[in-house]
This record gives sequence, C-alpha cells and structure tokens, in this order.
Amino acid sequence: MRKSAIFAVAAAIGLAGTAVPAVAADGPAPDPVTVQLNQDTAVLHGQVNVYQRGSGPNLALAYCPGANAGTAAFSSPALKFSQYFYGEMVGVKATMSAHANLVPGTKPGSYPLTVTCAGKQYNATFTVPAAQVSRVPQGAAKAGDGSLAG
Repeated sequence: MRKSAIFAVAAAIGLAGTAVPAVAADGPAPDPVTVQLNQDTAVLHGQVNVYQRGSGPNLALAYCPGANAGTAAFSSPALKFSQYFYGEMVGVKATMSAHANLVPGTKPGSYPLTVTCAGKQYNATFTVPAAQVSRVPQGAAKAGDGSLAG
C-alpha cells in the first residue's frame, strides 16, 4: 500500500473521531415542538395527518417538553379532544396525546391542528377525506347472492 493511501485512511479515521454536532450559523437550533394527527403504523402507513374514519380512535400527538394538564392542549375547528395523556410514549416521539373526534358536519378538506405548548402555538394541517359509501344501493348486485351469474 502506498504511503499517501495510508495517510488518507489515517486522516479519515482521525476526522471521524472528532466530529461535532452541526450548529446553525444563522441562529439558535429549531424549536423541538411537533404536532400531528395519527402516526404511521404497519396497517396505516403514510396516514399521518389524515383523519381515519371507522378505524378506531384518531390521536392528536405532540412532542412538547414538560407538557402537563394546564400548560399544553390541542385545538382545531374540525376536532373535539378528549382523554388527554401526558408523558413519554412508546414508538412515537410524543409527550402528549388526546383522542380526536370529528365535529359533526365537518366537510372533506384541510384543517389546522394546533398545540399550545408553554404559551406558544404550533400548527400542522390534516385532511379529512370524503366518507365512503357505507350502504349498498337497493337493487345493486351483491357478491355471493347469484345476481352476478350469467
């Protein structure tokens, strides 16, 4: 092996041991507070910030350091919140959650989700999809009843 190659490897190893976290040159680090509706799961992958109809409770989630009752809360014109929980959670970076139920009469579209954390407000946007047809129209063909047989 050539001396220049050995020196380059040694220099690379030395630099790797002295790495320091990057610091923003134009100001303080970004605020760590986050807010979202629902979380990614194996079943509902890619459904963060989408209201899930009929799949159990929707959860508003926020990472708000030091969150507790009286200092942190969710708000949205399209959601009612209940069953607040404050504390670290398993599997998601959050320190608070609440069940989020759709306000009756809410139309499909995009809506704000806000968390108030230590006196400041942080926003996300979530979507409410159109409701699926839950009833088969009268006279429609039904699988298994023979109406599709030719």
